Amino acid sequence: MELEKSLINATMEVFTSMIFIEIVPEIQAEGETAAIDSNLSSLIGLAGDLKGILAIQCPSEVAMGITGAMLGMEVTELGVDVKDAIGEIANMIAGGLKEALTASCGKIELAIPTTVIGKSIRISGLSGATRVMVPFSSPLGRFGVELRFILS
Repeated sequence: MELEKSLINATMEVFTSMIFIEIVPEIQAEGETAAIDSNLSSLIGLAGDLKGILAIQCPSEVAMGITGAMLGMEVTELGVDVKDAIGEIANMIAGGLKEALTASCGKIELAIPTTVIGKSIRISGLSGATRVMVPFSSPLGRFGVELRFILS
């Protein structure tokens, strides 16, 4: 699927160029639905010809590790630094996805990221949307990048 490939490429580009952590997309069997046990989700709304939500879902240890790598410091708690860093990563991935899909999907506008912290966070909503969830493995642990979308 072109959209899944674009999502993987945008995520890989951000992690390679900005965070310097090697990540590997996990291959899923046809019809398999991935799930990530998430304590932090950063969401960014998409509007225009492609409407939806892009979300990064991380367990707390992974979110802190990614933030520490991005900022070059040790991070020991889920706080403002983690929320800001993962929100910025969501923004960069959404920007890469927008660039890759504009020719095939039309105009796409991005909202400001929102990051939530909790226990076993799940993303839902957007009735009738198509869901693409790509889990990634890293030396820090697993995390997922999810896109729920509707094409106008």
